[in-house]
Amino acid sequence: MAIVTMFVNGQAMSGGTLHDALHRARFLGRVDTAPRYRFYSVRDEFPGLHPVTSGGVSVPGELYEVEYDVLREELLPREPEELELGVIELADGSGSLSMRMRSNALDVPGVTDISDRGGWVAYRKATR
Repeated sequence: MAIVTMFVNGQAMSGGTLHDALHRARFLGRVDTAPRYRFYSVRDEFPGLHPVTSGGVSVPGELYEVEYDVLREELLPREPEELELGVIELADGSGSLSMRMRSNALDVPGVTDISDRGGWVAYRKATR
């Protein structure tokens, strides 16, 4: 079976509402993205990562080894429509699959830039 790496930074992380979709995945550790992204909260329900050419930050998350069928059948069908699967750059220069904000979703109501808040977990703790 084909295996890929998947970076998660929101509800699919440990303790999140989508984490059960990764029950067959192997946790590789906590990692950060390269400082090439802005990070958004969508209606305070889930986060979104979006690449930028300047003004980017490093976003913390978790890295997993995932089989394609887990992505196809368990994780991707549960992802919100504002996100799409893409390839991102990690802090060590390697690449990984990750969910990213669709460009046309950046301006929808309820989208807030939280790039300076230290990631999804820190943002959620601060807003509770």
